[in-house]
Amino acid sequence: PLAGGAAARLHHLGRRQHYWTTKRDGEVELRQEDAFASQVPITVHDMVMNTAIRYANYVALGSKRQEQMCKGPGAGQCHAYWLISKEAHGLLSQLGLQRFHSVGIMGLNSEEWVIASIGAIMAGGFSVGMLSTNSPKACQVIAASSEMDIFVVDNDKQLQKIIQIQGSLKHLKAIVQYKELHPPPPSAHPTPCLQWNSFLDLADYVSEDTLNHVIDSQKPNQCCTLVYTLSITGPPKAMMLSHDNITWTTEIIAQSLSYKSPPEKQEVLVSYLPLSYLAAQLLDMWITISVAGTLYFAQSDALRGSLINTLREVKPTVFYGVPWVWDRLLDTLKTSQLASTPFRRRLDKWAMWLGLRAKKRQMLEQSHLPLCFGLAKKVTFNQAQRFLGLHRSRQYFNLGMGLSKATTEYFLSLNMPICELYGLPESTGVHTLSHQEDFRLLSCGKSLPGTYTRTQKENEDGIGDIHVWGRNVFMGYLNDEKRTREKIDLYGWMHTGDLGLLDHDGFLYVLGNENGKEAKATSSGEKINPNPMEQLVKRCIPIVRYVVLVGEGAPYLCALLTLKCQINPDTGEPRNALTSEAVALCRQLRSHSTRLSDIIYHKDPVVMNFISQGINAANAQVTSDSAKIVKWTILETDFSVVGGELGATTELKRANVAKIYQQEIESFYAEDEY
Repeated sequence: PLAGGAAARLHHLGRRQHYWTTKRDGEVELRQEDAFASQVPITVHDMVMNTAIRYANYVALGSKRQEQMCKGPGAGQCHAYWLISKEAHGLLSQLGLQRFHSVGIMGLNSEEWVIASIGAIMAGGFSVGMLSTNSPKACQVIAASSEMDIFVVDNDKQLQKIIQIQGSLKHLKAIVQYKELHPPPPSAHPTPCLQWNSFLDLADYVSEDTLNHVIDSQKPNQCCTLVYTLSITGPPKAMMLSHDNITWTTEIIAQSLSYKSPPEKQEVLVSYLPLSYLAAQLLDMWITISVAGTLYFAQSDALRGSLINTLREVKPTVFYGVPWVWDRLLDTLKTSQLASTPFRRRLDKWAMWLGLRAKKRQMLEQSHLPLCFGLAKKVTFNQAQRFLGLHRSRQYFNLGMGLSKATTEYFLSLNMPICELYGLPESTGVHTLSHQEDFRLLSCGKSLPGTYTRTQKENEDGIGDIHVWGRNVFMGYLNDEKRTREKIDLYGWMHTGDLGLLDHDGFLYVLGNENGKEAKATSSGEKINPNPMEQLVKRCIPIVRYVVLVGEGAPYLCALLTLKCQINPDTGEPRNALTSEAVALCRQLRSHSTRLSDIIYHKDPVVMNFISQGINAANAQVTSDSAKIVKWTILETDFSVVGGELGATTELKRANVAKIYQQEIESFYAEDEY
């Protein structure tokens, strides 16, 4: 099947073009055959400048300083934002940034992060966002591959990483630091190290003609950004994104989701997911620039508990979450509901029952909402949204796979439909999306206008390899022709490596990976996708937070379980105390457990029996004996970013889990001989 247009267009889209390149100064053919994709290509500089001219006096950026949310840079206006970005462009050139070389930006989200990224692109270089959790070795690999001339870092911890590897970086010209401004003695870093304010002071020495010449030499079909994925076993993959990838995808998403611009309305967003994560960069940074919105930067401890306070203060008009964040917001709401009076709980239960029923019916039948929906909205929905600081939000989105049906339905029952997105860095972060007027539960939505999605090599259930086509498809892998040819075929279709199906209305459902990255191959050779079973167990056992199936090469599958525990807001580490929701469930079971240790070390028979029954119930719903869970154990802690089980965007790191809990996994099979 082909989604996003008539199947007859396949022949038209099948013309051989120069859709990819692996050269850093290469140019590609833009996919402009479709009417939606025919708009005039522009550079990132053009997009930023257009916003600065049209919306000069509107607030652009804001961040927390001395316990107050301040607006910046300068007067916090789009025009000031543009001028400082242009200054950064000239300054990076002054420090030695060469055309088609890179600027590495490593630090927490901030105004300086955004300005450095735009400045690098305007100066004719590549912006390379880097996770602040990267090791010195990872920084060295990325810097060498991208020919990095300049590093921009936030604090001394990141600075020390660069000082440690600077001797091996032949292109490195300078380091710029923008937080914790306490530079080490010059002997510690032969590479020039500038503080952010000193860096900006160099602007007076840069010629305006030189700046304009570099800007005018850039083309929309040339590379402006590199996105890296690192491999333990092989060389890094550097995805090349063109100006047009960024600007076209930004514009088409803003149109599709009906983003507002001044003076009609100004969008307000909170940036808390790492900007080195491309989807967050696109949705937080580039789209906000395009529509002249205001972007507020959350505090560094956002994922440790302060995010909800920022949301209440900023009151965003659009909110993007990842599954872990949505689950934490759900915990917060349930804790609040459990603390309310019995009458209030009954009222909320009725309202949420009505809300889920009405929204599901509206989703499938486009029917009108019942008259009493307004009452439910007033007494429950509005209060829940205000409690989270999301009462001004018109749209809610999820980034990343793994959002459970239970979480989705919970928020849907509160009139907060969470719309899914699907995309890879190779598709500029987004390829399909849903919105409140057109979505399906568990679906990632429909193709962006002007793009196409198809499934190939389908099985009897209609599940096949997902291929995508459009102006959002990347240029290629830097200096890696072999991988690029494998990823993009002769006709410009990108092979995502994911498995999914398309329904008759064009909604995409992503169901796994064709390369079996997550699939478990048992000793019999059968490959089993763990995701459906893991989600099923979570639905059957609501006290469980994470389920990780293990059993690669073993005769049967086993499961690692974590229970829902509170999070220490200061450290981000899981506490021993169970969440209020988990404690309430224990009370329903007539258990007195309030801590994880009560269940694990004291072997709470009531909770253990409940979990065992849940595993049996999940096993009863699968058709293959190989997919059933034979043994399970409860881990001594919940998963967290600081613990290493979750990544920077709170995605589950299966390889890390397997390594951290190797002893527990081996104990499953210790008594077996196979």
